[in-house]
Amino acid sequence: MRILDGGLVTTVQDTGRYGHYHIGMPPSGAMDQYAHKVGNWLVGNDESDATLEMTYMGADVEFESDTVFAVTGADMEPKLEDEPIPTWTAVRAEAGDTLSFEFATEGVRSYLAVAGGVDIEPVMGSRATYTLIGIGGHEGRSLEAGDELPIGEPSADADAMVGASVDEANRPDYSRTEISVVMGLCDYRLTDDGRERFLDADWNVSDEADRVGYRFEGPDITDMFEEREQPFGAGTDVTNVVDLGYPVGSIQMAGQPIILMRDAVTGGGYVTVGTVVSPDRDALAQCRTHSTVDFNAVDVEDALEIRQDRDARLETVQNSLEDATQ
Repeated sequence: MRILDGGLVTTVQDTGRYGHYHIGMPPSGAMDQYAHKVGNWLVGNDESDATLEMTYMGADVEFESDTVFAVTGADMEPKLEDEPIPTWTAVRAEAGDTLSFEFATEGVRSYLAVAGGVDIEPVMGSRATYTLIGIGGHEGRSLEAGDELPIGEPSADADAMVGASVDEANRPDYSRTEISVVMGLCDYRLTDDGRERFLDADWNVSDEADRVGYRFEGPDITDMFEEREQPFGAGTDVTNVVDLGYPVGSIQMAGQPIILMRDAVTGGGYVTVGTVVSPDRDALAQCRTHSTVDFNAVDVEDALEIRQDRDARLETVQNSLEDATQ
């Protein structure tokens, strides 16, 4: 397929580049894993196949051969040959057809899955684009007009998937603003009042929110750290600790909260007061600039239950789409 317009920010992504965190390589991959996986299943792909992740404004794409595709995630009002098409549904395009998008009306990131997947050469076991160092995806960068992307061999089920759709009940609600977090690793640095203020406050997504991290604006809690003599190697600022690894989804307190996303650095010395549970990172990736988010503290058992519920929902969707090919 050929890119006619790259939109605002469009990159090739898959489920991620794992096994290299110890050398400072983050996973990258789709910010909304749910939408990415379901999009692939809709066109008969494996969930790890590469899709296009489009942010706020989608790309314009010309299909150079007959193709089965699906658009999931944020609603960008897709049109095929200027005719509106449904999202979360497998659609057939003919050679020469053009797919276009508008500005997202709900959510932030939309995913274009094509039968056979975007068939570019993997780097370190993944096709995910990591733009900070320019690896993976198409030349390690966002897509631009004139780029041509090869499509892999579709599965035998691809044609049978045309018209298959995900039930409304299993489509995410992108208006949800409550984000569950497991407190730690370093929330001991906050006073009891500091933890309470962090969890009770309304936090607004700032203009600085991308694949690396989401910065939030809200009450200042830097005056609510436990007093101590900083240990050797921790730095002089109250928000500094001795360097540690940063989990994906970890919440740093550097004046205001910053949640590290899939392209973030893997370690450093900022206080990490909590970590967003994995299913809610999908929801966070769809929170729009200037929207308001509330953090809800859960324990590890609760977090595992939230993940199990998400996995069960994915299994339900996958099973229903497999039934569509029978």
